[in-house]
Amino acid sequence: MSSDVPGAGEQVLLVGLGNPGPRYAGNRHNVGFMVLDELAARVGGKFKAHKSGAEVLEGRLAGRRVVLVKPRSFMNVSGGPVAGAAKFYKIDPSGVVVVHDELDLPFGGLKLKLGGGEGGHNGLRSISKSLGTRDYYRVRFGIGRPPGRMDPADFVLKDFSSVERKDLPLELDRCADAVEALIGKGLTAAQNDFHAA
Repeated sequence: MSSDVPGAGEQVLLVGLGNPGPRYAGNRHNVGFMVLDELAARVGGKFKAHKSGAEVLEGRLAGRRVVLVKPRSFMNVSGGPVAGAAKFYKIDPSGVVVVHDELDLPFGGLKLKLGGGEGGHNGLRSISKSLGTRDYYRVRFGIGRPPGRMDPADFVLKDFSSVERKDLPLELDRCADAVEALIGKGLTAAQNDFHAA
């Protein structure tokens, strides 16, 4: 396995970020949950409540053992459930992949990286603090910038527009493919396949 494959050789923790409950289900901020739901459909199972404070699903993707994790806490305090699940499954941060919304990418744009800053994303900040490191993998799903002078904090809690919703299933599918490429082939190969030219 190449050296830039998450958690080389063992199972991988795939985390989707979002806010719990039906009120937030269609929000841009919940795109991490949406991608995890697509991955869960590929694994072929249902999420179950776990003592870490997350919904989890164990299975296989891209020939790897994976644990899919959706924190049941609000986005800004995602770190506790993520660190709890990582500890329970004995997965160190190099085997953690976090899928999250990204304001600095156009709708549907994808960027994969290892480590780096949190870019003002409170969910990532909470995870970095709880894991004690920023060195985990991120899959950033572009949601675009807010129109006019709308506060980004309001924008992320709005649903996708009707135009975006037409393309959303395709983009979520593509993001799920990128996650599989990352854990199967490694970061460099996945970046080459999925980063816009």
